[in-house]
Amino acid sequence: MASPEVHQLQGRLEALEGRVFGAPGADGAPRKIGDGLVKVQVALTNIASKRERVKILFKKIEDVIKYLDPEYIDRMAIPDAMKLQFILAEEQSIMAQAALLEQVSSLQPYLDSAHIKAAPDHATKLQRLSQIHIQQQDQCEAVTENIRLLLEDYNKTTLLLSKQFVQWDELLSQLEAAKQVKPTPE
Repeated sequence: MASPEVHQLQGRLEALEGRVFGAPGADGAPRKIGDGLVKVQVALTNIASKRERVKILFKKIEDVIKYLDPEYIDRMAIPDAMKLQFILAEEQSIMAQAALLEQVSSLQPYLDSAHIKAAPDHATKLQRLSQIHIQQQDQCEAVTENIRLLLEDYNKTTLLLSKQFVQWDELLSQLEAAKQVKPTPE
């Protein structure tokens, strides 16, 4: 008995054959992709057996696949002793990462605690508090701007009063100087 996976795969293959080949052939039998692939394989084998260069190429396909492997260059270019030196050079970093991983492992029970698992339940409360916080920040900015404007007005008023007092002081000094310099009667 075939497993359900095989039946499923066979059904998918038949659906693919129906899409590729359309309706069944003239003899009423459905066309099979597998039969077509076998015919192509036989034809390629016949061509390859007749041509010496193609035979050589087929033999070298494994080599080509090996050369296309990204790790092939690393295996060829970097000797094992150098790889060992790379690892030893990174020993401190590896040890530090291992210590951090151990620390995370020791803290895992805290991450699995009921408080952390209940965090999604508090999301609505947190969102409401975030909105309140944003509103308060906006209010704070408005108050800060209002205070800045009041300070500017205060500074302008203080400056104007200072100038007025300086003018009055100069006028008073001139009047006092004029009073003391009275001309003597002759």
